[in-house]
Amino acid sequence: MTASTDEPARPSLLRRLYDLILAEAETRRGPAVLAGVAFTESSFFPIPPDPLLIALGIGAPRRAIPLALLTTAMSVLGAILGYAIGAWMMEAIGASIISFFGAEQRFEQLVEQFRGVGFLAILTAAFTPIPYKIFTIAAGSAAIPLFDFIIASIIGRGARFLAIGILIRLYGAEIEQFIDRWFGVLSVLALILALLGFLAISGL
Repeated sequence: MTASTDEPARPSLLRRLYDLILAEAETRRGPAVLAGVAFTESSFFPIPPDPLLIALGIGAPRRAIPLALLTTAMSVLGAILGYAIGAWMMEAIGASIISFFGAEQRFEQLVEQFRGVGFLAILTAAFTPIPYKIFTIAAGSAAIPLFDFIIASIIGRGARFLAIGILIRLYGAEIEQFIDRWFGVLSVLALILALLGFLAISGL
């Protein structure tokens, strides 16, 4: 008798990790796990904090904005760790992280680009769904001024996570599916508007 070939495929390790983290929204550990994910995602962890932030916010809309602030703070601290890896631990740690994500060629391009437009590149990566860890490590490797890096991270990460928190606070569960489906598009559009506003204010 042959084994059945109709058994469902086992979820990938990444998917199982994602589901495990999302399940923490139902526990009292949720905010602590969110802080940990936000911190590590900026330097090496593959799962972004957005899904857990959304789940926790939907469960308690009044906490959505404080949770978004927590996510921002921990993400920026994690970004500083990513910067440190790129600046001082590239051979020991950074190269392995870049290799894990298959971004070796892109990483070298980023390092060169950062030397010319580092602040805007970091701001873009901090706000959009682009894997931020690649950018934080590249910023350190390219020796972007640390102050500029932190400011860009605060603006980009803050705008991204606070947008989620404010939408959940205002609309609750109604916004969950909308955010899940259109977050990438909304991020890019909001970034374009922010840059246009910056150019208008600076008189360029």
